[in-house]
Amino acid sequence: MTDTRTGGCLCGAVRFTARLTKTQFGACHCEMCRRWTGSALLGLTVPTGNIDWQGEDHVATRQTSPWAMRAWCRECGSNLYFRVTADGPFAGDTELPIGLFDDPNGLEFSNEIYIDHKPDSYAYAGEGRTLMTRQDCIEKFSLLDSE
Repeated sequence: MTDTRTGGCLCGAVRFTARLTKTQFGACHCEMCRRWTGSALLGLTVPTGNIDWQGEDHVATRQTSPWAMRAWCRECGSNLYFRVTADGPFAGDTELPIGLFDDPNGLEFSNEIYIDHKPDSYAYAGEGRTLMTRQDCIEKFSLLDSE
């Protein structure tokens, strides 16, 4: 399956074309993602090599944990991606926020991680998603014991 989608930041200085290998996305409720997005990160995993960027000179990055980095547009501040930098099976994968896609239709909300860190002030409708706690994530993804 290959589904090609385009997207970009709020001001248009950064654009991308992504060749998706799946259409399932998830929500991360960890404190870092909540602070970065103002809520939960709703992101779709895309192999980094499947993303072509335009306007890369407008992209700022920061290593935000021992195992990942985040990027944003220097012009408008839009969050652009979360990328695993640590060695392992997820190394180099990029999480693209689904709000950046020009057409986010047809994507499937399939999982929520750090569900035990989700504030009690909101909940997503629907059923059938995989729910993982912080400890579940540490064990599954062999993460350091930090967010």
